[in-house]
Amino acid sequence: MNCVTAKEMYEIDRKAMEDYRISGVMLMENAGRAITDKLIGKITKKTKIVILVGGGNNGGDGFVIARTLINLGYRVELIQVISDHKIKGDAARHKAILTCFDCSITLVDESSHYRQLIQEADLIIDAMLGIGFSGTLKEPYDSIIQQVNCATGRVIAVDLPSGIPAESGLEDVKAIKADLTYCIEAPKPSAFIERYAGYYGDWEIVKIGLPTPLVTASKKEVWTMEKVNQTLPRRAQHSHKGDHGKGLIIGGTENMPGSICLTANAALRSGLGLLTVASRQEVIPIIAQAATEATFMNLEAGGIDLFERFSSFDAIAIGMGMGRSEDTRMILETALNSDKPLIVDADGLYYIREHLTKRVKRKAPTILTPHPGEMAMLIDQTIDQIKANPFEIAKDFATKYQLYLVLKGAYTIITDPNGNQTINITGNPALAKGGSGDCLAGIILAQVMQKQSLKTALANACFIHGLAADIAIREHHSTVDFLARDLIDFLPNAFRSCLT
Repeated sequence: MNCVTAKEMYEIDRKAMEDYRISGVMLMENAGRAITDKLIGKITKKTKIVILVGGGNNGGDGFVIARTLINLGYRVELIQVISDHKIKGDAARHKAILTCFDCSITLVDESSHYRQLIQEADLIIDAMLGIGFSGTLKEPYDSIIQQVNCATGRVIAVDLPSGIPAESGLEDVKAIKADLTYCIEAPKPSAFIERYAGYYGDWEIVKIGLPTPLVTASKKEVWTMEKVNQTLPRRAQHSHKGDHGKGLIIGGTENMPGSICLTANAALRSGLGLLTVASRQEVIPIIAQAATEATFMNLEAGGIDLFERFSSFDAIAIGMGMGRSEDTRMILETALNSDKPLIVDADGLYYIREHLTKRVKRKAPTILTPHPGEMAMLIDQTIDQIKANPFEIAKDFATKYQLYLVLKGAYTIITDPNGNQTINITGNPALAKGGSGDCLAGIILAQVMQKQSLKTALANACFIHGLAADIAIREHHSTVDFLARDLIDFLPNAFRSCLT
C-alpha cells in the first residue's frame, strides 16, 4: 500500500487516461461501483441514505453511487451542494445518466428541505470536496458540514472527509467527521497527520482499476503486516549468535537507569545475537539485574580506548537515559567517528545538533529517532509546526543531512537519505508513556543487524513495536495501565504474528 499526495494523484489519473487509455468516465464509474459494493453489507432496503455531492471527481463518484444504489432498490436522497452549471466534465456526464433514473435531487440553493433530509438520514455519504480542496470553507459547505456533524446518522466519506486537505496547511479545521472513509486507491498524507487523522474515522482502500505501477511509484509507502511477513528475516536452521549481530547500547545514569534497561531488554527480545551495555559503574549492577543476558562495559574505566572498543561491534545505539554532560558529548563524538551504523536517541539528540551544522559525513548510516519535541529542538521549530507538516519536514531534514530519520508519533514516519518515506500504522495511545521510545531504540538496534535493507529494518522495527502494544491492549492491558516494560513482554507475540 502506498500513500499519495494530491499532485501525485492527479498525475496518476492523467497517465492512466493518456498512457493506458482508461477514460475518466470509466474510472469514476469504477469508483462509484466499488464503494457501493462496500456499502451493501452495511445497509438494508429500509436504510435512509443521503448522498451529498459537490463538483469535480468527488461529486461524480457520488452520482455513480446514487445511481447504483437506486438501481439495486435502495432508498436514496441526493443533495447537490452546487448549481448545475458548476458541474462539468466526467461528473456532468454521470449527473446526466443519473437523471434518467428515479432519483430525488435536492439543490441546496433552491430549497431548505436538505436540512431535514440530513437530520433524518440513517447513512450520510459525503462526496462534496475531494483532494483539490484548500483554503477556507465557503458557504454552503460550512453550514452543511456543521449540520452533518450534528446529525445522528452514520457518516461515510468518499476519498477523504470534506474540509480536510490531502496533505497539510490548514490550522483552523472545519470538516466532516466521518465514521468511515473509503480512500480511492491510496490514503492521502492527511490520514496520518495528527491534526486531520481523527476526521477520517476508520479508513479502507477502494481499488478502481488504476494501473498498479502508477500508484506504487509514490515515495510514501504504508507498511503493512503483509510487507513485514515478506521481509522479516527467518533464522537459518544452523545459524549461531554471531550471525545475528553484536550490538552496543550506550547510556544510563544514576538518576535514569530504567531507560537503558528497557532498551537492553527490547534489543534482547528482538533478534540480536550478542549485546553489550556501556554505562557508568554505579549503573551497571542495576542493569545487570534487569538484563541478565547482556555483557557490560564501564565507561569510566581508566585508560579505556572507547574508539577501539566501539569498533568491535556491528551497530551502536546511544543516548537513552544518558544525561546532558560533557561526557555525553565526548562519547557521542567517539561513536560518530566509528564506521558502524549509529542509532541516536534521547539525550544523544541534544548533542548531535552541533554535528549536523558541521555536516559531518560518516562512513556508516546514522539513524535519528526523535519524537516531535526533540525534532522541534533539532530544527528550531515548534512542536505544533512539526505535527502539522511531518512529511515535508522529515523529508527535508533527512535529505539535507543524508541520514535516516524515524520521526515518532501516532503514525511514525521513516525517511531515508533519498527522501523515500515509510508510514507505520501499528500502535495505540498506550504508547504515550515514558520509556516507549527506549524500547523502540532497542528493537531498531536488533533489526538493523539482521539480513535486510536498512530502510526495511527500520520499518519492521517500528511495526513490531506498535504491534506488541496492540496485542497487549487487545489481550491483557488497557491503554491506562500499560507500561513500557509491558511492551517487552508482548514482543514474542508480535514476532510470532509476523513470522507465521
